[in-house]
Amino acid sequence: MLLKWSECLRISRLLPLLLIPVVILLASCTSAVNPQHERNVLVVDMIVKLDRGDYWRTIRMGAEVAAKEYNVQLNYMAPSNENDFRDQIMLMEEAIARRPDAIILSASDYEALGQVTDRSSYYDIPVVSMDSEVASTKVKTYVGTNNYEAGQKAAERLVQLIGENSQVGIVNFVKGAKNADQREEGFLDYVARFPGIEVVDIQYCGSDEELAYRLTKEMLANYPGIDGLVSLSAESSIGAGRAVSDLGYGGIVKMITFDNPPEMLELMQEDKVQAMVVQNPFNNGYLAVVAAVQAARGEKLEDRIPTDTKLIDLDNMLWPEHQKLLFPFVQ
Repeated sequence: MLLKWSECLRISRLLPLLLIPVVILLASCTSAVNPQHERNVLVVDMIVKLDRGDYWRTIRMGAEVAAKEYNVQLNYMAPSNENDFRDQIMLMEEAIARRPDAIILSASDYEALGQVTDRSSYYDIPVVSMDSEVASTKVKTYVGTNNYEAGQKAAERLVQLIGENSQVGIVNFVKGAKNADQREEGFLDYVARFPGIEVVDIQYCGSDEELAYRLTKEMLANYPGIDGLVSLSAESSIGAGRAVSDLGYGGIVKMITFDNPPEMLELMQEDKVQAMVVQNPFNNGYLAVVAAVQAARGEKLEDRIPTDTKLIDLDNMLWPEHQKLLFPFVQ
């Protein structure tokens, strides 16, 4: 059947109106499969203290696993020097300018990073503190080790090894970093119970292995009667452990280290290091990303999300749960 010209004209005028619902439907379907429109993907900036070392590599591995599970675009950043808190402030300022959905911060200086952390709240960007705390009331939660308790664990084992009448030296990392201060405080509070124990020297290496090596050599030269030594980070442990070994004090000066770099595992097998306080950096990274996702969604978080530490020595290093901590990259 042929249509009259007037009917064709009327239908052509109605076509745009008939197509509008179809266009709207197609647009809604397109947005449903396009994450950029629906904002399914959350952007999280993670700013840590250092861009190298097994500890930070394991944190990043845990964070990336969580990012994949929770559909997060993770931007991982760090200064090249843990002492350089100004670099961290700059990284925080750049992150705030990008307006991510959340920021994870491991502050290299408790006080210095406080102001820029506060500033993130002006733009409704939640901040999760990880590994080391920051002087800001705007932080949604802290994920990481109970550093005071970890310092006490190290002190308890060292006292068992050297007795209650002895001299002790401490090789710490960054003065002013909250986790460094808390570990030192926990250690000192524990040994203060024993009047016969004298802490003869405390040195700070700024997470520089070579500086830790030189400072430990000087400490052992200045205080040849030292019975025990504690180093409170991976980098300080590597340097201090090498100094003790090179000077022939292995096994004579009892040593407790932090974290589990391969150098310390070797020295422990040679009985030059007696025990290691090992954190769970994989969990730190993983749980920090999970907390950041929850914070970005406006969910309420606990003030602290603790991850445990283990005191590992030759007697228990082969336990399956300890093997996972000591060798996180071996699956």
